Amino acid sequence: MPKLTPETQRARRERILDAAERCFANAGFHRCTMQDICKEAGISPGALYVYFASKEELIAGIVERDRNKLASKLAELTDAPDLLSALAKLGEHYTVEEPHYKRVLCIEIGCEATRNPAVGEIFRSVDDFCLQNFEQIFEKARQDGKIAPEHDSRTLSEVLSLLGDGLFWRHAVDRNFDVEKILPVIVKLVSTLLNPVEVPPQVATKAAKSEATV
Repeated sequence: MPKLTPETQRARRERILDAAERCFANAGFHRCTMQDICKEAGISPGALYVYFASKEELIAGIVERDRNKLASKLAELTDAPDLLSALAKLGEHYTVEEPHYKRVLCIEIGCEATRNPAVGEIFRSVDDFCLQNFEQIFEKARQDGKIAPEHDSRTLSEVLSLLGDGLFWRHAVDRNFDVEKILPVIVKLVSTLLNPVEVPPQVATKAAKSEATV
């Protein structure tokens, strides 16, 4: 049998993770079997076990992939000229643009984390990752004079996480939930918490000219 190229291996691994996401969301972690995932991915059990030895490893792979995607988006958020607009865009991506099963999957992983130590460790690592990154983003914005919040950056990140969790949960369990109506209200709440500082026109003009000459 010819050896698979690295590109083919990466593509197969991605296909397996995509299949696992859909299966976990549709059937739940416990009802879903490795055979179900093989069927969804269109591969043999032997091929699946080359990449993932268990459903816990599949969840770890899914979470790591999502964390890498989020990391790139957070990097853009750090240097965004308008933090609030960038946060709104990020929220819209995860609550409107992504397919419904992705939100159901997040709820499923969260529930499994309450009874499965391995999944719980994975879940908490992602939670810590998000909290730490948002804390750093808010602290940098505060130090740069872009926001003047009443509360410390860690508290802000925890509140944002709670708002996001609630939005995800409601949107996952209620097909009639109008997220596009609610999201602007959430953004307004976050704006109140962050208290963005309006940059004087003359300062903004000087900054723009300075960037143009670099």
